[in-house]
Amino acid sequence: MNKLTLVLIVFALPLICLAQAPREIVNEVQTRSHASSEQYEGLLQVVDSGGKISDKRWTYVRIGSHGNSKAVIRFLNPPEVKGVALLIFNNPDRASDQWMWTPALNRDRRIALQDRSTRFFGTDFSFEDLEERDVDHFEFSSKGEESLNGEECWKIESKPLASQRSQYTTSILWIRKSNYTYAQIENYTGAKLVRRLKYKDVQNVQGIWTARTLEMEDVTRKSRTILKLDSLKYNTPVRSEEFTLQALRRG
Repeated sequence: MNKLTLVLIVFALPLICLAQAPREIVNEVQTRSHASSEQYEGLLQVVDSGGKISDKRWTYVRIGSHGNSKAVIRFLNPPEVKGVALLIFNNPDRASDQWMWTPALNRDRRIALQDRSTRFFGTDFSFEDLEERDVDHFEFSSKGEESLNGEECWKIESKPLASQRSQYTTSILWIRKSNYTYAQIENYTGAKLVRRLKYKDVQNVQGIWTARTLEMEDVTRKSRTILKLDSLKYNTPVRSEEFTLQALRRG
């Protein structure tokens, strides 16, 4: 080995040591997005395969730490879905517990694990897509780096651990290098692409870089739902009493 080769190896070692493992990157995304509470009002534009657009609006309230939290989603309009609500208990060691309240039927029902892949009230989000999972629920591997819409991203493959129930066998994550936010997630069942989620209009909200527009595409149905976050607030007081079945029924 000549001196030049030795020098190049010595200088390259710090760069190798600085390279982040896929799990570290995803964990940093989770750490930077941490908030004790989150609230917003969302406008959903559901675009069917023929291009027809229907609008829905819901409120979202969440408390707790990532993967160990509670959330309530409640539709405001249109009239036929007004008051429909979903209560989510995100668990650190298993899939979430979910209950849906339907005012027209005057009853609530627990969402069974086998129903998590179904659409949530006419949107392109499945029940599973609405839950929040911790980084420790998955194993990760690097797929290199890739530019997406002009932004440099890490490309990471994610697979749920054997102990975790999921409709998706594999997910591909694109994470922006500039601010550790998701740019896109593709969800697969086997080799089949099922859903694609795009994170757009990233803004700094109270120190947290946040996508103010999310676009979920159901590849099979050829439909998509665009969710725009209005009146977004982090770390504001929220009463824990709001996250009960009794509160869900009261509206």
